[in-house]
Amino acid sequence: MTGGKRETRLQVRGMHCAACAHAVEDALRSVPGVTNANVNPTTGRARVAMSREVADAVLGAAIREAGYDVVEDGRGVDEAEGTAARRRAVVAWLVAVPILAWMIPEMFFGIAWPSPLAYHAGTVLLALPVLAWAGLPTIGTGLRTLFRGAPTMDTLIALGAVAAWSTGLVAVAAELGAAPRVHDYAGVAAMILALHLTGRWIEARAKGRASQAIRRLLSLGAKTARVLRAGIEVEVAADEIGVGDVMVVRPGEKVPTDGVVVNGDSHVDESIATGESLPVRRTAGDTVIGATLNGEGVLRVRASAVGSETFLAQIVRLVEETQGTKVPIQALADRVTRVFVPVILALALATFIVWLAAPGVFGGVSAWAGRVLPWVHGELSPLSRAVFAAVAVLVIACPCALGLATPTALTVGSGKGAENGILFRSGEAIQTLREVDTIVFDKTGTITEGRPVVVDAVPLVGDERVLLRLAGSVEQGSEHPLGRAVVAACYERGIPLAEVEGFVAVSGRGVRGRVDGREVLVGAPGWIEGEFGFERAAVAPIVAKLEADGASAVAAADASGWLGIVGIADRPKTGAAAAVGELRALGLEVILLTGDSERVARAVGRAVGIDRVVARVLPEGKREAIEALQRDGRIVAMVGDGINDAPALRGANVGIALGTGTDVAIETGDVTLVSGEPAAVARAVRLSRATFRKIRQNLFWAFFYNTVAIPLAVLGLLHPLMAEAAMALSSVNVVANASRLRRARIEPRLPRR
Repeated sequence: MTGGKRETRLQVRGMHCAACAHAVEDALRSVPGVTNANVNPTTGRARVAMSREVADAVLGAAIREAGYDVVEDGRGVDEAEGTAARRRAVVAWLVAVPILAWMIPEMFFGIAWPSPLAYHAGTVLLALPVLAWAGLPTIGTGLRTLFRGAPTMDTLIALGAVAAWSTGLVAVAAELGAAPRVHDYAGVAAMILALHLTGRWIEARAKGRASQAIRRLLSLGAKTARVLRAGIEVEVAADEIGVGDVMVVRPGEKVPTDGVVVNGDSHVDESIATGESLPVRRTAGDTVIGATLNGEGVLRVRASAVGSETFLAQIVRLVEETQGTKVPIQALADRVTRVFVPVILALALATFIVWLAAPGVFGGVSAWAGRVLPWVHGELSPLSRAVFAAVAVLVIACPCALGLATPTALTVGSGKGAENGILFRSGEAIQTLREVDTIVFDKTGTITEGRPVVVDAVPLVGDERVLLRLAGSVEQGSEHPLGRAVVAACYERGIPLAEVEGFVAVSGRGVRGRVDGREVLVGAPGWIEGEFGFERAAVAPIVAKLEADGASAVAAADASGWLGIVGIADRPKTGAAAAVGELRALGLEVILLTGDSERVARAVGRAVGIDRVVARVLPEGKREAIEALQRDGRIVAMVGDGINDAPALRGANVGIALGTGTDVAIETGDVTLVSGEPAAVARAVRLSRATFRKIRQNLFWAFFYNTVAIPLAVLGLLHPLMAEAAMALSSVNVVANASRLRRARIEPRLPRR
């Protein structure tokens, strides 16, 4: 919570379509203090933003007033609702099948056995348990939301089923001479609900599979841990571990929680967090992630984070947040689904009126179709045909397919990303990354290892040790990788460092401080030249030679003149060249952007296959370089890992932060790659394209289905049972199609031998 603002998440139960989700969103937004609400109809999770503290009980009351419910732990909601739908569907079919058998002689031979009155009364009574028990939740919710002025898909099914069943009552009254004759659709009402409940059961199962990534992540953690207490190993439950506890992790065991290795040497399989298949070596001082698998050695690990602060818990939280956001392409579907149900209700009423009052309008089409479609009966009365067409319109229309098209694919895509170490911060990031045509890489720590080492030291005053001592002493306070390399070189050579006074870091240029009573500057030669007014010609040949060899030249000077040049090299990451090749194969232009010199930048570019290099760019200049590309019409993704990259990450269309980088960069990025490997960028692009492809497919089929099916129902060419079956299948198809995204290939295709 910051500045009085807060956000909360609720699990909503009872939603079955996008109109339901919109009704919940509207109910939450009507609560004073709520600024926005997003509801994912696939997961049932509501994300609520507030300008001030609003109790969850108040939010829950608003949701219940809208006709839905709130549960504390909703990770089993899909399974529970699926089980309930399955049970109700079984009961509905146990009744519907005998009704169907009874209806067949009447449908095909006009025989109402044993008599018309008994037949009509029997189908009404047999169908009653389906409406009164199996389909009661659907009918109850549908009518409640109708009376509240926020009709949903349940409203359409409820009205269609009740209207069909009511024809049976009219048929009974007609046999008694108390009403006009009408075709009996009471048995059809039972089958409509049976088909609807079956579709809901299948859909709930598919939605459960679509959102199982979070449950799978939560199940990965160790259940117990061995903790040292007073020097003795004690086995405790994983949730009893405290920060600072030392855990003993034997070969083949999971690391119970995040921590730092205090003793031992082993290889750890971190694939569940990073997506990288090869185990990584971990020894004293290295960090390990909870739920990762220890290899061959015994590790002693001091717990650094537990419970909700662990890396795994943060991934789950981020995935849930992403699933609660919306993709820009969803806006059209949202506008349609908000008015969809009221429009269908009006259309069904208009269909009923036209068929009843002016049957000749559609009668010609119906008469022609009756010759080829056995379920179209031209001899029915105008009232029967009006009911037939209106019920078909009600049950054929499917706002679910439109509403589920995007969030289901987003749920699966973000879950698959988390399992592969790709964390999207929002649905918009997934869509935008798919549209990117230019990838800009920072150099240090992104393309290169980020662990540069001193490869040369050229003193102009004194010897090498004097130069390194002065430079290393000032660099002690620096966070920059080049500065840390100088300090590390001093430690390795046994060079003692002096105390520094007045340390100042000048972003993108260098550092300064007082050592042994004199001010020493360490950094870019051009910066030092400007500060002290020295001629750069004295060091230019040394700088040129180092940079030609791919090393960065760090100069040191005091008021008396140049002290010398330190050459520092940073090797490209293993697989960086292959990653650049993959991105180019995807049709993307790759650019290297760095504050380093032109020569060094081009040497690194040549090593990894990047032709376009932009060098000597200060932190603020990196963002300007991104903006220049955008002005040229480029859609740019910036990949970085350091504080200096944060402005560029924010300015890019998509900021991609490496998980091995600083917290600032990770918080700034739209996408975080846990492994920190450049190869993960190509995987993220492939995943975004695959996810967006599923979204487009789902939206196309949802719009196509409704565009074709509804006119057929209006013309009286669809039997209500066929309409209901088609409606159920359309929703199931959208969810199933999105679920297939879990099998999408995001790794590069290996060349054929």
